[in-house]
Amino acid sequence: MTPGRFITLEGGEGVGKSTNVAFVCDWLSARGIEVVRTREPGGTPRAEAIRELLLDPAPQEPLDETAELLLMFAARAQHLAARIRPALARGAWVVCDRFTDATFAYQGGGRGLDETRIATLETLVQQGLQPDLTLLLDMPVEAAQRRVERRGIERDRFERERGAFFNAVRESYLARAAQAPTRFAVIDADRSLEAVQASIASHLTERLASWS
Repeated sequence: MTPGRFITLEGGEGVGKSTNVAFVCDWLSARGIEVVRTREPGGTPRAEAIRELLLDPAPQEPLDETAELLLMFAARAQHLAARIRPALARGAWVVCDRFTDATFAYQGGGRGLDETRIATLETLVQQGLQPDLTLLLDMPVEAAQRRVERRGIERDRFERERGAFFNAVRESYLARAAQAPTRFAVIDADRSLEAVQASIASHLTERLASWS
């Protein structure tokens, strides 16, 4: 059995990840590929319970930054064991809304936590597993925040952060993309949905050909 491929979509709030995760899954399914769609934090019942802790604003008890980091990796360990690794092992392709690049961007870039600590946890939890392709949806923070505002729904704990936090997140994402250009494809998300998805389809077509 040939192992499946692992594709992740990354980016800050409001860049269109959820919409484009669905697009990627449909694009792959149309080509006869078994696809498992998932997200982080979350993806399994236990990991989704941890997600609730992470996203709950709970102003009466602010979440410690180290606790936040450890919860991210606790959810990821469960997600990998219960869903991602089994799917890849049977030959399915996994499409995930965020993965460890988000931890480096949010907890490393946004929170300012030491990236060596994040890397240590990455090694412990992932044991060398990395995405085969990461689609980074990138756009100016101000434009992305306007999209979030137009949703008109209550913001979670991360969405309530200020512009400086999200600028740091964006800078961290772009730095990681520059460090791993063969894994990352940076997509200009500040365009029409049709243009964004045309770019995504182009990258998927190119990778599919190279993996054949």
